[in-house]
Amino acid sequence: MIGRLNHVAIVVPDLAAAAATYQNTLGASVTDPVDLPDHGVTTVFVELPNTKIELLHPLGEGSPIAKFLANNPSGGMHHICYEVDDIIAARDKLKDEGARVLGDGEPKIGAHGKPVLFLHPKDFCGTLVEIEEV
Repeated sequence: MIGRLNHVAIVVPDLAAAAATYQNTLGASVTDPVDLPDHGVTTVFVELPNTKIELLHPLGEGSPIAKFLANNPSGGMHHICYEVDDIIAARDKLKDEGARVLGDGEPKIGAHGKPVLFLHPKDFCGTLVEIEEV
């Protein structure tokens, strides 16, 4: 059901500094910051030959990652994202297998303009999993 790894997301306390580290120190191609109000984050993507790194920073006080950053002031890995061909079929199969879909269970449009869902970390070895329709 799952396809390729789309990205690994890292919450960072300073988005500009993190982007500069990837761009200047590692020589990676880095996108401009994009605010995603529906998700409560500002995101930057580090483009790699085989996948992406998503740098996340809270957008506003109600950001779902604000607590993560409060508990991890230096930042850290937040989630991994896998591609799926059909997000509704994937959601239904996952739910049938006992996985918990976070939120209301309906896909939202993610950073790439495509439908996404998040799966409970307790169902995936302690890792928050995002699935994105390709």
